[in-house]
Order: sequence, then C-alpha cells, then structure tokens
Amino acid sequence: MDVLHYSRLQNPTSRLSPPHRRFTLPSTSSSLSLRRFSARSSLPLPVQNAKYNRELRAAVDAVERACGLCVDVKRSLFTSDGRILEKNDQTPVTIADFGVQALVSLELGKLFPSIPLVAEEDSAFLRSNNLVDSVVNVVSDKASPRDKALTQTDVLEAIDRGGKFGPNPATYWVLDPIDGTRGFVKGSEALYVVGLALVVEGQIVLGVMGCPNWQVDKSNKSTFKVQEYEKDIFSSGMIMIAHVGCGTWSKGISDLQNGMNWIKCLVDGYTLVHKGRFCISESQTWESLPLASSFGSTTNVDGVGDKEVLLLPTCCGSLCKYLMVASGRASVFIQRARDDRVIKVWDHAVGVICVQEAGGKVTDWNGDQLDLAADQVERKALFPPGGILVSNSSLHREILHIIASNSSVVS
Repeated sequence: MDVLHYSRLQNPTSRLSPPHRRFTLPSTSSSLSLRRFSARSSLPLPVQNAKYNRELRAAVDAVERACGLCVDVKRSLFTSDGRILEKNDQTPVTIADFGVQALVSLELGKLFPSIPLVAEEDSAFLRSNNLVDSVVNVVSDKASPRDKALTQTDVLEAIDRGGKFGPNPATYWVLDPIDGTRGFVKGSEALYVVGLALVVEGQIVLGVMGCPNWQVDKSNKSTFKVQEYEKDIFSSGMIMIAHVGCGTWSKGISDLQNGMNWIKCLVDGYTLVHKGRFCISESQTWESLPLASSFGSTTNVDGVGDKEVLLLPTCCGSLCKYLMVASGRASVFIQRARDDRVIKVWDHAVGVICVQEAGGKVTDWNGDQLDLAADQVERKALFPPGGILVSNSSLHREILHIIASNSSVVS
C-alpha cells in the first residue's frame, strides 16, 4: 500500500478536528470579491482580514511562475547533458535553482523594490560556469511582460538582491528556490518545493509553497503520490498558502486560474505519540533522535508495533515535510541540529507559518520559537537549541518532555 495514501486513510482529523472544507468566494459579495493579481490567481482571504493581501498575491503569482519554470527545466534534464551541476558542497544544483531565484526576485522587486530577498543561491557560481545566458533564457520565458528584454545584468543583480541587517527587527522575503534539489534531478522519484515567505519585524506573516509534482486527485480525495514524469506533471501540482490569522489553504496549480475554490488545510488529530506519523531528515536516523529511547520505528504501514512509530519515507528537503504536517498527512517532523551543518532559514520559514496557521506548532527542542534574527548580519542561519520540532500541537508537549528527559541532547 502506498505510504502517503495510507496516511490519508488513517488520518483521524475527521474525528478530532474540523474536516477539510472548500471555501468559495461569492461573486456577488463586494466585501469578499477580490480582483485577480496579474489575472493569474485569486485568494480565499477576505481583504479586511488579510493585512498583507497584496504581498500574498504577488507571492502566489511569483511561485506559480517559478513552478512552471521548474517543470520546463526538469523536462530538459532528460534530453540535455550539462544541466545538472555540482556546487562546492556537492549538493546538486540546476539551471532551475538560479532561474527560480532570479525570477522570484524580479517579480517581487517590481512591486516591492525596498524589500530585500534572503535566498540560497549566489551568482558567483553561475558566472564561473558560464551559465548566465541559460538562466536569462528560462527566466525570460516565465517573467511577466516588461518594457525591455532581460539582460545578464538584470538576472545577476536579481539573484544577489540580498540585504545587510544588524540586530534590529527587519522586513524581508525568504526564498528557497528549490528545496529538495536532489529529488528534482531524480525524475519522478521524489518531490521538491519552491518556498517563499515574508518576514515583517521578526514575524513570518505569509508563506507560499509550490510543489509541481504533488499529485492531486481530481475527485477531491487528495492522494499525495509522485506522478509519473511521462504524464503532464503541471496539470497536477499543488500550491499551499498561509497568511497570519487567516489559516492555511491549498489548491491545484492547474486550478489557480480556473475558479476560486481553495481547500482549507488542517493538521491531523493524533494525540498519542505512538499513533502519530513521523518525518525525519534523510541525513539522520531514528536512532540519532531522543525519541528512540522510548519508541522504535518502522516504515511498514501494516506492522506498527505498540512501542513503534510509523516513519513516512517522504521525498527530499525539509519544506515537503512541513507541507505534509500542514496538510494533515504527517503528525510530526523532527530534525536534530548538527555541529557539521548549519540550519538555513529558507529550509524552514515558509513551512513554519503554513503549519502554524493549519493549527500546528513549531519550536526548538526547548519549546521556544525559532529565532529568525539569530544571524544578525544576513538572516540566513538558524541556531535552534537541540533542533527543530514540528507537530500537530497535540503531541508537542509530550515529545518535548521525552526530549527533555534526554537532557544531554539539548544545549
């Protein structure tokens, strides 16, 4: 049985929390009627409740375009050599990583030129590998109309549109152009996510995640399996959005321009740790986590013992795991901090608000909120004591108690 489909069937949300519901904006209501941003998408948020409505519309539009760019470049990976590259840290990177970062930066920069972008990529690698023209081409194809053609300078400056901050609260975008690049280059074997969030004075106020190969069941019984690449992958895919105080919502990418129906996302309702469904980082083992002292683990959905938890072998990257928790397909995502690896803000920011607005909770292993300003200069790094815990809220306190009982793991 497919593990992700199983997690949907076993989700007790319908018993323990309100069911997913479809929200439709009535066209006759002037108070709820929303104009389309760039005529590409509509949102399920009443204007009066969404302070950052304009920014969210821009973010949805940018992420939608970015997902289209990813799909186009992904197709080329199977017909053209030289599109899959290696950065100095040996993480696979493609034209799509740089293209998405440039595209999103350009789209947001037109409307919000004073807001800097904290993002993963650096144009130095692009320059040194003579790939600027390739990125210009893929960005030009997906960018909104402009008065003049994009140049190499436009794209390079967009990629590097960061900021210097200091200790005071700041406003900035956080982008992971492709979270799960290893999955991106594996064809249909793993999911990947474009993730964008807005931080205002230290608070994450909105987020948008786009997963181009997240298969959506048109019968409204959403199953979450990676679609075979030979099919029209962009006809599936999913966008998830969150706005502070307005909830988390999802919609098929292909439906963004067709109608205004969104599905409200809620975390699952599991209240017992051993009944929950867990996601962990691919670089870590269950035995390396403090919960291993109380529970074993298994990936066998039909054979979970009384002293075991179910591990969902879901895709690549952290953001997909946040997406799983926010949509109620997983109960917990737990990640341990490591001395040899810096936790990056773009791997978590958008996921934090999507989970929180869906009713979940995200903290470090001490139970405190993540400090987005810990890296005072660039806002790129997080330093959570112990690690990061993402849950449906019901399990959070008990898991923190288990972690605290292994006090040596929290610094």
